Amino acid sequence: MSTTTDTAPPTTPPRRRRRVSRGDLAMQAGLAFIALPWIVVPVWLLVVNSLKSYEEASLLDLSLPSEWRFDNYATVFEEGNYGMGLFNSLVIALPTLATVIVFGSMAAWAFARSQRVSMKIAYNMSVLSILLPPAILPTIYELQVLGIDGSRLGYYLVLVGTRLGVVVFLATGFVRAMSPDIEEAAAIDGASKPQIYRLLILPSLLPVLLVGGVILIITIWNEFLFALFLLRGGERATLPLGLFRFASAAPEVASFRWDLVFAHVTLTSLPIVIVYFFVQRRLVQGLSEGAVKG
Repeated sequence: MSTTTDTAPPTTPPRRRRRVSRGDLAMQAGLAFIALPWIVVPVWLLVVNSLKSYEEASLLDLSLPSEWRFDNYATVFEEGNYGMGLFNSLVIALPTLATVIVFGSMAAWAFARSQRVSMKIAYNMSVLSILLPPAILPTIYELQVLGIDGSRLGYYLVLVGTRLGVVVFLATGFVRAMSPDIEEAAAIDGASKPQIYRLLILPSLLPVLLVGGVILIITIWNEFLFALFLLRGGERATLPLGLFRFASAAPEVASFRWDLVFAHVTLTSLPIVIVYFFVQRRLVQGLSEGAVKG
């Protein structure tokens, strides 16, 4: 007579919570101490004063408003042409970002795999564009010769040319750290250069391109200098340019409608904040993968 013994299923040990060391606590406390005056206080000042009356907002303090003026935002939409500025910013920023990422990653792939001296010179010139200050007058002259001065197209081309070096710089080192064996194997199997880029290079570059894209969208969205000189007419004004014209409409600085200015700045920054909340996890992942690759 055989006896059967019931065997209990193996139990998984309870997951231990990671102990936070004193060094980690000190670092977190230090970062919080730094973030408080440089991030939290300006954001609080911005939002709180955007909901105050003109008299209270002119004091520029951190106190809560005695009367919450949510109608300041409605006034910005009506008098500050926020809707048109948002449309112009999106029409320029999104195509610029897409163009810079695609062509910048293509150029980075070519620079990383080429050993020719001419390509090394072209790479250094592309990266040097990050450090060189923008040349406004020659740029305006070139656009006038091309007949696109004051248009969105001219502004778009200038932004692409001045931002391309950022993606080239970030992606070239990333590609150099990648082994070319997979690319060679794909070429032997009959894959063309566009196929290799689309199926192998671009997916591998997504982490670093995400980091570069976040940097670029902030600089493109907040760009003011070129917009001031290259865009003609209020119907083409981006959000930063519209904010400048809206704030400078008053005859004197002392008569600025600070309540409306704060509301306009809040609305101008809101799209970037929303984008950051959606991509923050991928951004940290991209930074981590970039560090491992490097």
